[in-house]
Amino acid sequence: MVKRKSFGDMECSIAKALDIIGEWWSLLIVREAFWGTRRFGDFESRLGIARNILTARLAKLTEHGILQRVPGQDGSKYHEYELTEKGQALAPVLIALSLWGSKWVNGREVTTQDILDRTREERRLRAEESQSAKLADKRRSA
Repeated sequence: MVKRKSFGDMECSIAKALDIIGEWWSLLIVREAFWGTRRFGDFESRLGIARNILTARLAKLTEHGILQRVPGQDGSKYHEYELTEKGQALAPVLIALSLWGSKWVNGREVTTQDILDRTREERRLRAEESQSAKLADKRRSA
C-alpha cells in the first residue's frame, strides 16, 4: 500500500484538515455518526467497510477529537462512538459536499433543507432500529 504524503507541515488549513478527515471513508463515518450510528458493527454494516479500515479510521477520528468513545447507552460492555463538538462542527462541510455532489456528480438539485430533513429521518430510523434491537435483546435474555 502506498503511504500518502502528510500535509501537516503545510501552512494551508485545507491541507491540514485533509490530513485528519481526508482519508477514504472518514467523512462517510462522520456522516453516519451525524445520522445516529454509534456502534462499530453498525458502522461496518451500513458502510460495507472492512474491519481493519474502520478500526484505523475510528482511531484516527478519535485521536483527533472528531469522535469520542463512550460506554454503550444500554449499559453493555460495548463502547460506542459519538461526535464531539469538533466533530459536530463538520456539519457545514458535509452539507456543502452533499450539495456539490448532488448537483455536479448526481445531476440533481437539492437544498440544505433537503439534507437536514434526510439527516433527521436517518436519525429517527436509527433510533427506532436501536430500540427494536434492545427489545429483542431483552426478550432473548428473559
